[in-house]
Amino acid sequence: MEKKTNAVRKLDQKRIKYMYHSFEIKEVPTGAEVAKIIDRNVNQVFKTLVTQGKSKEYYVFVIPVCMELNLKKAAKATNEKSIAMIKSKELLPITGYIHGGCSPIGMKKAFKTCFHISIKEEDIIIFSAGKIGRQIEMKVEDLHKVIKYDVFDVADKKE
Repeated sequence: MEKKTNAVRKLDQKRIKYMYHSFEIKEVPTGAEVAKIIDRNVNQVFKTLVTQGKSKEYYVFVIPVCMELNLKKAAKATNEKSIAMIKSKELLPITGYIHGGCSPIGMKKAFKTCFHISIKEEDIIIFSAGKIGRQIEMKVEDLHKVIKYDVFDVADKKE
């Protein structure tokens, strides 16, 4: 058995049911590739993005992999003048996770987190378990038991 990630440990502590997907891959897969590998609907697979506002506060946005974060909408959702993506090299010291393996659950610190509004249309959500090639699949209704979050329209369809 491989070492549990922080995200998996948090779910286990709260006794929340989830499915763990594990696959070997040489490079960081796109979200669409992840959906195909685990044979799930791409609309249920979400990616975790970490940003910083003009105030220097960090924010976490969890959006469908088939969408792109709209920085103006993200700023509005957080009452910031502007929001910018953090650099990949800053991810590990800030969150404890690396690019391609960032989970909204189990970060070093709890940041204000926002899920895209499309989560309301799904019963199941899939997101990184905290390591590349590892995904958690769980019921949307159980998410609030392990993480505080808001829901906003913060993303647009990829063109």
